Amino acid sequence: MSKTNEAVKLQFKHINKNTQPDPNFSKGKIAEFLFKHLEQYGDPREDILKCMDYALEENGGQGGFILLGLDDSGEIAGALIMNRTGMSGYIPENILVYIAVDAQHRGKGYGRQIMEKALELAEGNVALHVEPDNPAKYLYENIGFTNKYLEMRYQKK
Repeated sequence: MSKTNEAVKLQFKHINKNTQPDPNFSKGKIAEFLFKHLEQYGDPREDILKCMDYALEENGGQGGFILLGLDDSGEIAGALIMNRTGMSGYIPENILVYIAVDAQHRGKGYGRQIMEKALELAEGNVALHVEPDNPAKYLYENIGFTNKYLEMRYQKK
């Protein structure tokens, strides 16, 4: 990495229901990466694994994909999971559920590269949820995401 903060180009691994399993990038390894690097913005490993199943059309999932950004040594520098919503128009066709960059690689432009590649791969519009205090919010806005709604949830007891 140069001192001008110019991003090193990531290599991408696109994983979907049609991709052959890769022992170097098991679901467990990807889930562990996301769990660790999502930090306070993440979910339990079990939920991340359910999201991966959904993207890979396993256990009733509707599809989507997993995108890995690999550094020059072939290690995961960032990961993303995009799920298809099965809707169109009134709800975006895709929801970006998880994106994380390894803490030691933050500030190198990897998050932007992963987001831009995911948007290129996604068929249709994309929604995401972001906490108001998450620094990644500024990246999303810079890429073109807008805040159209305030999300509210009701949880049954």
